Amino acid sequence: MPGIIQEGPVEIAIVGGGIIGLSLAAGLIKRNVKVKVYEQAKSFREIGAGMAFTANAIRCMSLMNPDIVSALRSGGSVATSLDKNDPNDYLRYIDGYNKRRKEDPSYQQMLYKISAGYRGFEGTRRDQFLEALVKVIPQEIVELRKRLDTIEEKGSNGRLQLNFTDGTSAQADAVIGCDGIKSRVRELIFGKENPASYPHYTHKVAYRSLVPMDKAIEALGEYKARNQHNHVGPNAHLIHYPVANQTMINATAFVSDPNKWPDDMVTVAPGFRKDLEDVFADWNPCLTALIQHFPERLEKWAVFDMWDYPAPYFNKANICLAGDAAHASSPHHGAGACFGIEDALCLCTLIDQINATPRETSATKKEVLSSAFEVFDAVRRTRAQWLVNSSRRVCDMFHQPEWGDESKWIKAETCFEEMKDRFHKILHFDYDAMIRQTVEEYAKKQPVGKLAIAQHGAIDVANATPAVVVN
Repeated sequence: MPGIIQEGPVEIAIVGGGIIGLSLAAGLIKRNVKVKVYEQAKSFREIGAGMAFTANAIRCMSLMNPDIVSALRSGGSVATSLDKNDPNDYLRYIDGYNKRRKEDPSYQQMLYKISAGYRGFEGTRRDQFLEALVKVIPQEIVELRKRLDTIEEKGSNGRLQLNFTDGTSAQADAVIGCDGIKSRVRELIFGKENPASYPHYTHKVAYRSLVPMDKAIEALGEYKARNQHNHVGPNAHLIHYPVANQTMINATAFVSDPNKWPDDMVTVAPGFRKDLEDVFADWNPCLTALIQHFPERLEKWAVFDMWDYPAPYFNKANICLAGDAAHASSPHHGAGACFGIEDALCLCTLIDQINATPRETSATKKEVLSSAFEVFDAVRRTRAQWLVNSSRRVCDMFHQPEWGDESKWIKAETCFEEMKDRFHKILHFDYDAMIRQTVEEYAKKQPVGKLAIAQHGAIDVANATPAVVVN
């Protein structure tokens, strides 16, 4: 029949085999999409620190592929609260600095609680979750030791060729960059000279540790150890929550740093427990006791994000960014990975729509995929970049110097109403509405036709301009 293209289903290449890349792959596999994952490391590896997912993010995982949730749970995820008298999870903000009762120096005043609902947050170890998630993906789907060099368009049909630094190459109809905060795909899209290609220093450093639960209880007491708490104070804060089936806590101390980070390409430096002992020397004795259970030698993580120069768009034709590659955030909302999961669900929905919708026009796969990725950009970018901004803002509230001045405690505490509103956007995200919007916006672009081509650097099909090369 004239005007109908029989090109078959689309093939997707995912660059990056972290939690978001593998979750996206699992969602696409569930929808019978042909997909390959290219990971630069020689094996799947995440640092053994903890992470947490909101109940909404876990529901998004389930909608993509229930096996993702099974992997999360088998990796030892637990609710970040354990209170037999209250089944709900809470974000708890507690005075970590002041000794408000002279007769009880270890007393800490609860400043504010934000309800996250039943199992509103689940904490897990990154490495255990990734290890379980890898088992969801068929071995033939993943290629390791594949460091991306360039992407170029091959032929008149818009098919993309990924060239790797080992001299090999692969082809796909679309490339989705899930390659994290130091994304090579992002650099290829925006260019080496564009500051939006790179993350920038937030002037915060993080020290992470996993502490055995018995030691945490010894330092903090039973209730605080078994429930998430964020200890705020002047120019620093320390957050902890249970992981590994309540056998450990994940504890992270964040410290303000006015200095310039020496090397933007190396974001981890040697650190020492002594660094934290000095910073927290005048804080509540519960925290100084907890820090004694950190190892003597630590890694000091520079916190980078995309706040200074946010990505102007998330796709360039049939190349797309997702997760930290698109919108790397500081971790102060604890929601960066959650937003990456939302991205993945949106992309699964779009690619499912592509394969389910008959293409009864002269549209090519490139045009259809570019159109879908433009919908992704429209649906996801504003929300994702809000998170980057808001995460910076809430850290400023955690680190207010006013926490150290008794005459300004009331002023400092006025931040919590704003904080509650910000967390509401995360905890109560309407993912069903996102799916409906995604489907509706994609439908508006159909049939694609010759003129409905991608916005950002796309080929002008009508005038047959030369192929785009991204390198």
